[in-house]
Formats: sequence, structure tokens, C-alpha cells
Amino acid sequence: MSAFSLEAGSRRFDFTGDRTYVMGVINLSPESNNRHTVANSPREALAMAHRYRDHGAAMIDLGGQSSHFDNVELSPEEELERLLPALDLLVAEEFVVSVDTWKPHVARRAVDAGAAIVNDTGGMRNEAMVEVVRSTSVPVVVTYVEGEDPLSVGNLEFVQDKAAQVAERLAPHISDLRALGVTDLILDPGLSINYRSDYEEYTRQQLRVIRHLDVIRKLGYPVLIPIPRKRELARVMAYVTLALEYGADIIRVHDVEHACDLVRLFGRDGP
Repeated sequence: MSAFSLEAGSRRFDFTGDRTYVMGVINLSPESNNRHTVANSPREALAMAHRYRDHGAAMIDLGGQSSHFDNVELSPEEELERLLPALDLLVAEEFVVSVDTWKPHVARRAVDAGAAIVNDTGGMRNEAMVEVVRSTSVPVVVTYVEGEDPLSVGNLEFVQDKAAQVAERLAPHISDLRALGVTDLILDPGLSINYRSDYEEYTRQQLRVIRHLDVIRKLGYPVLIPIPRKRELARVMAYVTLALEYGADIIRVHDVEHACDLVRLFGRDGP
């Protein structure tokens, strides 16, 4: 990938291949299994965002809907009730906020309220979501997902060269989005989608994808690696280390302090 820049909110992000930005996760879904990133109030979300920024995070990923397939899908109105009060506080203090949703109405309201990035875990397959992103001109994270959205997934298709398969399937989709006027893209190979697959086999597949990240980067856009929240911190840090070694442009993490420490250790925190 050649040098690429995106404007998100009031900030410019330059993707030159030698820097990794950290996106810190804040869950507004009390049913989330990732308990230490759950904010139980807007003020708690704001305090968490400040801690993340102090550690070195450049972006905040805010989500009101748990994406685990065992959880119930909220209505857009329920999701917005969780999302907007916290979003308002973060935007007022100039955080670059990504909204994690696959619902077009939620994305529209969030962008209107100041969200700088749409993180579409539905993969930008919904025509209404495409129109939201096109009409608002915000950058969008295009997630690779084998299903209509994270709640409708089954078993992941396991192949030896998953990165090549992801790139092959994303390429025509990217062309279609560009033709529709959606050009500020960030690519996510979907490593944090909770498929109903064998845990260890899925882990090995995720790591193989990171090792072949260059295949996806050749599509010409920044690549975001969502670091799965594994049962052991050592595994999480192994993912972060591998993502940094293979040049991820953004890592989306729950363990922000440890991830930012590793980014600095690798010298990928920029000038």
C-alpha cells in the first residue's frame, strides 16, 4: 500500500506503513463478556476514554450492541439510547470516535452527533449503510464477515490461505463501493467476529491471516486488525505483537495500556 491519508473529525491520519494507531474499545453493552471495557454510564465512558488517550490511543471505538452471536439484537432506538449520551460527552472533549454498528439508522444518528468513523461490522453490504457513509463522507471500516452481520454467523470457512481468500472477496466489493462514491475505506479482515467454530482452530487461522497481512494491504487501503479478547492476556499480547511485526495500520484493542506500550517498544508510535 502506498501512503494514504484520512480525515477523521478534526484529525488527519497518515498511513505510511511505519506507524500503527491504537483504537481503544469502550463497550456500552452491559451483556458484553469483556467486562473491563464495559462503561455503565456516560461519565464512566468518558473517564475510560481519557485513560485510553493518556496511554496513547488515537481513536475510541464506541459500541452499544454486543456482537456475540449469543446476544439479542437491539432495536436501533435501544442501541442509540446507550450510545448517544456517551458519544456526546466524548465528542465535546474532542475524541476521535468510531461508532461500532451495522445498523444504518444508528450510524446516521451517530455521525450527526459527531462520530468521525463508522465501523460497519456488517461489511458494508446494506445499501442504506452505503448511502449513510456516502452522504456524510466519513471514513468507514469495512469488516469481512461470513454472514449478514455478527449475530447471524455460523461456522467460519477454514482455508490454509485465509488472507488471500479475504482479499479476493473484498476486492470486487471495494470496486463496487468506490463506484458508489465511498472511497475513504479502512479494511478489517474480521478477526474479532465470534464464529461458532472451534476455538483453537479459529485462533490458528486468525494468526495466519496476520502473518499474511501484506496480501490485504495490497488492495490499497489501511488495514485495521481487531485484536480478539482472548481468555489469557498472553495470547492477546501475542496478537498485538504479530500485528505490529507485520505492519497493521490500526489495532483495535480492549487492553489499551499494554498495546500502547508494545507500539512504543516497536517504534511504531510515529514521530
